[in-house]
Amino acid sequence: MTSVSARPTVAAEKNPPHLIPPGQLAVFSVVTALFFLWAIPNNLNDILIRQFMKSFAIGRTQAGLVQFAFYIGYFCFALPASFVTRKAGYKAGILTGLCLFGTGALLFWPAALADRYLYFLIALFVIASGLSFLETSANPFIAEMGDPRTSERRLNFAQAFNPLGSIGGAFLGTIFIFSGIELKPDQIAALQTQHQYQAYLRSEILRVVHPYLVLAGIVFLLAIIIARTKFPQVGTEHATDPTATPQPPGSLLRSHFIAAVAAQFLYVGAQVGTWSYFIQYAQQYTSVPERVAGYLLTGTLAAFAVGRFFSAWLMQHVRPHRLTGFYAIANTALALVAVLHPGWVGMWSLFLTSFFMSSMFPTIFALGIKELGDKTKIGGSVLVMSIIGGAVLTPAMGKLSEMGHGVALAYAVPVVAYCGVALYAFLASQPRPRIA
Repeated sequence: MTSVSARPTVAAEKNPPHLIPPGQLAVFSVVTALFFLWAIPNNLNDILIRQFMKSFAIGRTQAGLVQFAFYIGYFCFALPASFVTRKAGYKAGILTGLCLFGTGALLFWPAALADRYLYFLIALFVIASGLSFLETSANPFIAEMGDPRTSERRLNFAQAFNPLGSIGGAFLGTIFIFSGIELKPDQIAALQTQHQYQAYLRSEILRVVHPYLVLAGIVFLLAIIIARTKFPQVGTEHATDPTATPQPPGSLLRSHFIAAVAAQFLYVGAQVGTWSYFIQYAQQYTSVPERVAGYLLTGTLAAFAVGRFFSAWLMQHVRPHRLTGFYAIANTALALVAVLHPGWVGMWSLFLTSFFMSSMFPTIFALGIKELGDKTKIGGSVLVMSIIGGAVLTPAMGKLSEMGHGVALAYAVPVVAYCGVALYAFLASQPRPRIA
């Protein structure tokens, strides 16, 4: 027997479903605030890579461990997060995530006092473990809280507030973490002769502490607000209600889901790598100071935000998977320009990729969990685990850049990744009928 989704009725087409269900605006708003909040540490990492290269005097490959530690945290805690949400609900998963997030941010203080790079990596791992809980809980909650026909648009709209947090993280990191002091080799030698170089490095390390302490305070405050907010049961949460219609059995072996996991791996690796080395690309090929490069990074994140809002609107007229495919083709071409024409042309090409990558994560996520039935929560956690692409592809880009060809060659990695996303969007993103 073939199972297919019912076609919308004429009445439904004349009266399209609500994007946000009536009476659920408050809970939608408070969960959407999480999308803003978790973007801040994600994009502070781009600042930290440059800052740690300077304050610990390390190379690009070692600095790339910032993203490795961060996304390993995502990977390790996605499945535990799904177990928590299955047993206790999405709200419990969100509160657990906020507590871990805040604790990791607080750990930046002892890490700075100890003056150990490893301790910062541990703190980032703890932060990421919390974000894994948040993403595993918030993404499917938003997708499932209304009509399935609007799940991609609803998740894209909520995710549109994510790049606003990215902009805030990059902008505040540029102001409060970057000192603007960039020593030349002769200046470093002079400070070493005067036995003042270690004091300089120490001052640069301490600059990361205050932003993370403030972030911890905001996170714990939001946890209190979430704890006092009443969450409705949505989608698969009805499975624990004996009076509700049970969820249909699902399977994680659906071809569209497996393809979504692969596409998400490639996309996140491309996104994280693009932003992680953007500052270094701008400095190497346009000779701008680090703060100007930081402002350019903030600008490309603004393009990301514009792309999210624009795409959420455009999906009323263009099917989400096709839009993602066209965007992936555009980014393949732009990243290729950055590889072949390093300089201002390449830098502005990378700048524009943020606009086109904007809708990829939420669209791939929403498409991937469609028709998973009672496996929706664990499916969402596996999609979050695929974020490990950021841990794999970013150090690979760092290694390529250190092979003597500069940062430009590293962007060949996103070129390949976006090709994979385009193939997924056009060929493998739609659920196929199952034989029951």
